[in-house]
Amino acid sequence: MLDKWVNRADLAEAAINERHSARVWGVPRTNLGHVAWPANAKEKLFIHWHYWWQAHYLDCLVDAAGRRTTKARRDRIRDTMRGIAVRNVGKLSANRYYDDKSWLALAMGRAGKVRKVRVPKALVPLEENIVDGIDSLTGVLPWRSGETFYNVPSNGPAAIMMARTGRLEQARSITDWIFDNLIDDDGLVMDGLRMRMHGPELVRNIHPYCQGVAIGACLEIALKLRERAGVTSTVVDHWSEADKAEESLQYFAHIHATVEAVARKMANGHGIIDWDTGDGDGGLFKGILVRYLADVAVRLPDDSPTNRETKKIAARLVLDSAESVWNHRLEVDGLPVFATDWTADARLPQNYGLSTSSLNDLVSVVRVDERDLSVQLSGWMLMEAAARVAEELDEKNLSFTGRSD
Repeated sequence: MLDKWVNRADLAEAAINERHSARVWGVPRTNLGHVAWPANAKEKLFIHWHYWWQAHYLDCLVDAAGRRTTKARRDRIRDTMRGIAVRNVGKLSANRYYDDKSWLALAMGRAGKVRKVRVPKALVPLEENIVDGIDSLTGVLPWRSGETFYNVPSNGPAAIMMARTGRLEQARSITDWIFDNLIDDDGLVMDGLRMRMHGPELVRNIHPYCQGVAIGACLEIALKLRERAGVTSTVVDHWSEADKAEESLQYFAHIHATVEAVARKMANGHGIIDWDTGDGDGGLFKGILVRYLADVAVRLPDDSPTNRETKKIAARLVLDSAESVWNHRLEVDGLPVFATDWTADARLPQNYGLSTSSLNDLVSVVRVDERDLSVQLSGWMLMEAAARVAEELDEKNLSFTGRSD
């Protein structure tokens, strides 16, 4: 099973790099992803470039390097970080949106752990800028500077970053705020809370990536709490260790409940995530969710029946979704085009093969979701998630129904 998913992840990587990857304004040793394929003139010039889409492109490059580190993959990671810096034209922290900055901080932090790739100098100031943005009244981040909207897309990835960089109490405070204020009757994580003159107003929209970052933050926090308590084994064998690990239990409980809610409300009867997200920014939402579901399937400790069941549910959601998306793909020149709807056939961008002169006219009229980099990155994230889960199952000789012995 593992070889199948590794091959599919390799093909997804090749599709993005073949169709979207380009130097920034011709500058050597830079790389970004064109935000659509085929790209029109403005997109080729990176007039439209989408800061946070590039962060997820970088994250996917790191995923691929994590499976097998090669010189070409390391070079592309370095070039992409340079490309982001060049296109941003100034400090990375100058962006007003804390969700954008948090995604990039997460991706750059992971990139710095790839063998022979240096941690970018811009990372620490970026992380500090995000932490400094915490609102003194609410204790959480606004969506953007000067805003009174406090949402999960900003605070979720920021909490993950804080937990990973030793700011554990800040990560806990933010994550506790999410679960204290933003869980709906179905157990799903709502979008955020807007401060109005008459008081706080819930923004009840439900998005897949809100579930993903909430799960991811809880997992990072719980594992750090166990580590701080001296519990290093994935299985707690002694009562003394269990007592020390107790502080992490509420975060494991949040993971159990949220994964179960995702399986119940966001997936169909075949275990395929079928939430409608469309194109544009929404194209990334399901991919982000499965990235953190894969984290649960791989990293959640095996120390309780509930944890083991949650790991199975997360693994099933990832692998069943990935099988569906792969089966519904199109192929162009032997490389996949993934669908935005993970239960339906992918559509070929209707401008494929047209001349540049007709392309500019058509792009303004025709809107094919599969044209967007965000949609294709989501498919790539899903293939990488499936490869991670498949590796975990192979290593531990596990199946969806439990241990083979």
